[in-house]
Amino acid sequence: MKQELLDRVYKLVQMIPKGKVTTYGSIGKKLKMSPRVVGYTLHLNPNSAKTPCHRVVDRTGRVAPGFAFGGPRIQKKLLEKEGIKFIDEIHVDINNVLFSYD
Repeated sequence: MKQELLDRVYKLVQMIPKGKVTTYGSIGKKLKMSPRVVGYTLHLNPNSAKTPCHRVVDRTGRVAPGFAFGGPRIQKKLLEKEGIKFIDEIHVDINNVLFSYD
């Protein structure tokens, strides 16, 4: 995968403020690529401190079952630390925390 493509995805993820999330689909739509490609790209993220991929969830608000930086429990813990509420064990309250690029 070309570094330019990776950097475009990472730049959008870096724009998500603490306490907010976005979806793979939102990033994909903005960059005209598949949400699956976005997910794959985030799995390759070399610096989770700089590029907070824990702030990206699926369209239903579900955390990633294969979160690359410690699994879904770690992703949930990171989001809760930022004040994000969950409606169950794996879904954020997406209607209240969704960040939009529009």
